[in-house]
Amino acid sequence: MRARRIRRAWLTTAAAASLAFTGLVAPAQAEDVPRDVTDSTVQEPLAAEAAPAPFAATAWTSPGGAASPGDFTMSPGALNGETTTRVTRLDSVLPKSGVQNLLVGANRTVEPWCSRDPFGTAPDPDIKYCLQSDDSISREWVPQGFTGVSDAKDNELWGTAGNIQLFASYDGWDPGRENDPNPAAGDCTTAELEADDACNQKGVRITFVQSRTNPATGSPEIKYRHVLLGWTYINSADHVSFDGLHASEYPIQKGVHAGGIVWYGNYLYVADTRNGLRVFDMRYIMDLDPDGDPATHDAMGSDTDGVATTANVQDKTKVGRHDNVWYSFGYRYVMPQVAAWKFKATQGNPTGSYACVSTGAPKASYISLDRSTTPDRLLMGEYCRPETGYPSTGRIASFPIADLEGRSADVTAEGWANYLPLTNGGAQGAAAAGGTLYVNESKGTDEPGNLWRYKWSNGQLVQSGQAVKTARGAEDLYIERGTNRLWSLSEHRPASASDCTSTRDASDPVGTDYCQRVLYGHKLSWLDGQP
Repeated sequence: MRARRIRRAWLTTAAAASLAFTGLVAPAQAEDVPRDVTDSTVQEPLAAEAAPAPFAATAWTSPGGAASPGDFTMSPGALNGETTTRVTRLDSVLPKSGVQNLLVGANRTVEPWCSRDPFGTAPDPDIKYCLQSDDSISREWVPQGFTGVSDAKDNELWGTAGNIQLFASYDGWDPGRENDPNPAAGDCTTAELEADDACNQKGVRITFVQSRTNPATGSPEIKYRHVLLGWTYINSADHVSFDGLHASEYPIQKGVHAGGIVWYGNYLYVADTRNGLRVFDMRYIMDLDPDGDPATHDAMGSDTDGVATTANVQDKTKVGRHDNVWYSFGYRYVMPQVAAWKFKATQGNPTGSYACVSTGAPKASYISLDRSTTPDRLLMGEYCRPETGYPSTGRIASFPIADLEGRSADVTAEGWANYLPLTNGGAQGAAAAGGTLYVNESKGTDEPGNLWRYKWSNGQLVQSGQAVKTARGAEDLYIERGTNRLWSLSEHRPASASDCTSTRDASDPVGTDYCQRVLYGHKLSWLDGQP
């Protein structure tokens, strides 16, 4: 008999399957009191699910051909007003930190141009950032989305701070739970949790990176800091609390994939694959350790009942409010979701595969910002791998991003949509500038990825030049206008100790750490000059 499960009271297999179908998820317990899993703590957005459409009903045209932009229409989240109320309440309890203060106190260091080389035989990038070793090889956190201050502000400055990149990572490893043969059994046992805090489902974190001059030494440095994303709710003791992000795709939540992110003005948009967009606000970054000393367990504010609270950023096994103490899986900073956008069309993509339907709600696999157009637009595209009966290579469309700030009416795509010209699918990210669409195509761990260039011609996307070889595990794309760079990052990590110390194919020199993660940028002028 398995040890007692903790933190979430999961349902039976049949009930869990029912929740997965309807889009309901069981929220984390903030205090040790039973909860009703069908209450208003359900996270948004939630897709309207239906059976996949048969092949005869699809609107597939051809790779690069026109698709229906109407399928991309999004509606404001039904809980947006309630979410605003909860975030305001959380703001009255927890102190805040601005982006600049967060960056000043960044506690981790990038090493530029280290020996890690996910490019192999592909050309070297213009710039390469190497994360600290624990982030580079983390089994728990998998990097995906990419954005930066060039998206956020026309002048590429946040106040006086520049040279800022952001990337998102999702929690992709939950030992104890993932290995449980009963998918409805719940979270980790007490023993599993004590053995490895990764047993928690932490959701998504955002990493702020800045290249700057050290004020003390005058030397250049690149520092970064992780911020946990959160979902607010009212717990069983009628206190405001928060959990990590979770989505409805899995009977046991793996969190939001965060395959694309866009920072625009005060808002951070995060792709939620089958549902739409989650929205966060840079003005609401909560600081659970204002004095910078984790051992002091700083005093926080009080909720509506006036009870004093403190915070604990040393305990990595809890999140939210527990017995008047705030936890955050050990992270100093938490940024709560403030709103959501959900697809208006029915989501009918098949589960258990990477195939995509050709009509109905798309997948929000990745997003990016195009500031080379008027108005600025948010691009959204799909990761798809065609299968029998599902020929779609993945659709892409765009929205006037300013329309996403209103949240009072539906937002429609700009009037165009296309299937990507990738015959085998597998687009991990796309970004546009000056009429060129750049698309990253993954090719697995043993082969450099492909960076494709396309242009629009008579309503079609057509290939422009040959694929440019790029990093293994290449992910989302971000255009940094001032430096004329197209940024991305690699997601692969060593699966075993030998993977990065011995050759995997004849082209890789022994000792090359090609499967460790890096952030990197190619010059757009160089890319555009390739055959």
